[in-house]
Amino acid sequence: MQLKDKIIIVTGSATGIGRALARRCVAEGARVLIHDRDEAGARRVVEELAPHAALVVDDLADPEAPARIVEAAVEAFGRLDALINNAAYVVRSDIHSTDALLFDEVMAVNVRAPLLLIQAALPHLQASKGCILNIGSINAYGGEAGLLAYSISKGGLLTLSRNLGDTLHYHYGVRVNHFNVGWVLTQNEYRYKIEDGLPEDWPDRLPRNVNPSGRLIEPEAIAAAAVYWLSDASRPISGSVVELEQFPIIGRNPSKDVTTD
Repeated sequence: MQLKDKIIIVTGSATGIGRALARRCVAEGARVLIHDRDEAGARRVVEELAPHAALVVDDLADPEAPARIVEAAVEAFGRLDALINNAAYVVRSDIHSTDALLFDEVMAVNVRAPLLLIQAALPHLQASKGCILNIGSINAYGGEAGLLAYSISKGGLLTLSRNLGDTLHYHYGVRVNHFNVGWVLTQNEYRYKIEDGLPEDWPDRLPRNVNPSGRLIEPEAIAAAAVYWLSDASRPISGSVVELEQFPIIGRNPSKDVTTD
């Protein structure tokens, strides 16, 4: 067990990648604070992982929520060893539909909340010489036309990770690392695509230039990769950005060497 006795906060852990992260952390010996604004979904995860999980229901759009979340973890388990900033507001928007209100809402959840969570967790992580893992997206490098606000926010989260990966490690002994995740087949992603008008079997119909292996990444693959970065085995590495995608992000030209279906 690589995470034996560690105390870990996983934000947005009622579904998808967050739920897979929570499950894998517990399987590796950790105790986990399950956070989500979906109380029913979060309670199901806590019941599944009992007695190794505690619950906090809060909305990261509220600037006071991060302090409450960290306090809940410390009250439940007595200390804190790791924070996984996984929760995100995923919303379709482009240059025409991204108004000031939407932009502020996305930035509040996807950038401000991780920053405030880190601020609140820092004294506890300093005491445990703990770590932070931020779950970002390859959209940080530019993103899609229909994910403008989301892509901008993931660029901000990437900069946050690189900046704090240096400063927090040097001054406090707290490591910060970052995942840029590619296309993952979560329940929410499946639903989004159905709402976009795709057929029920759309995951099986994707062209190979966007899906080289023939199947999308599963949340469990992201969770498995996270174990190393949350464990002491990755010490003293900090400030790393790891791309979890099916193909290299930089320099790829799939039209020349990948056949589309």
